[in-house]
Amino acid sequence: MNSDLDMPDAGISDASTADERAADAVWQDDVRAGVRHVRDLNSLPLSPAERAAAQQAAAHHKVRAPKPYLDLIDWNDPHDPIRAQVIPSPAELVATEGELDDPIGDHDFSPVPRLTHRHADRVLLFPTYQCAVYCRFCFRKESLTSIGRGYTREALEPALAYIAGHREIREVILTGGDPLSLPDKALGEIRAGVEAIPHVRLLRIHTRVPVALPSRVTAGLVKALQGRLMVTVVTHFNHAREITDATEGACRTLRQAGFVLLNQSVLLKGVNDTVEALEELCRELMYRLGVKPYYLHHGDLARGMAHRRTTIAEGQALVSALRQRLSGICNPTYVIDLPEGGGKVPLASCAIEGRDGETWRIRGQDGEVRAYKEVVGAR
Repeated sequence: MNSDLDMPDAGISDASTADERAADAVWQDDVRAGVRHVRDLNSLPLSPAERAAAQQAAAHHKVRAPKPYLDLIDWNDPHDPIRAQVIPSPAELVATEGELDDPIGDHDFSPVPRLTHRHADRVLLFPTYQCAVYCRFCFRKESLTSIGRGYTREALEPALAYIAGHREIREVILTGGDPLSLPDKALGEIRAGVEAIPHVRLLRIHTRVPVALPSRVTAGLVKALQGRLMVTVVTHFNHAREITDATEGACRTLRQAGFVLLNQSVLLKGVNDTVEALEELCRELMYRLGVKPYYLHHGDLARGMAHRRTTIAEGQALVSALRQRLSGICNPTYVIDLPEGGGKVPLASCAIEGRDGETWRIRGQDGEVRAYKEVVGAR
């Protein structure tokens, strides 16, 4: 199993100044000091039984966590929310009927390698199938474990040609794998390749790097991403415990570069499935990090993840309670990414109780149902 990140010392050297080389050395050291292989689980404070079970589960899905993320774990708490996200569990070996290898239909909408075109005006582009951290609940776990390929310019040429040939595409979403696990030179090449296509206007980047490896967010990384395109960075914080001084600094660097910051979380049983946990997370994202809570995802049908999925009704109750506690700007949209390429669909409970002609019955945040009569001009 290949566990090497796409780091400069693994094939691409791009640091051009002493400061950039020093910054690169920090994040590379953070990667090396963490868990990178199944055998590294032996260094963690697990019981012999836990270690054996974790190693068995890790053989089915890659294991990796940089040292800064591992340092957040309270090893005395078997239910620690950080631990639950990255340490393999024997429950992952239990496949439940209805779970899928490709939960959202990536492969069915892939006209060329490393690209998914599910929606007319935007595409997913996969520069790498490697990550800085491997989340146990990942909906692409089958692809990431089986493919394991890193970045090359040649590998992206068919995808870039496809984008250039489809003028309806306005937005390119870098995902994977984690695009920010790539070195600066590779990111600059990808950005330049995309922005050379005139009809593309926005580059969106989905990443857990600011969460799990904040030292990777350097001046060199920012410079590699700046150009003609608007840039949106979608982070992936799932719990307020992931918000630290280091992650705050990383997000500040991205904000000050002019990038729009959004966050999508996954609703995970035993991790963030209480209104208190989600309230703190969403408030701190907006007020401390300047990151807009964007989506709260219902758990995808990834194999071996039944033990982390809530019911839809439980999720609806949570987001309804959040609406009563948080400013609108702090509230994410609760969505499900439907199988077979059905896309993201909002799951929030509807406040409309009924209608009689121009009069609607709408339930307020206080629980009371009120009549609202539409008043519009002559048609």
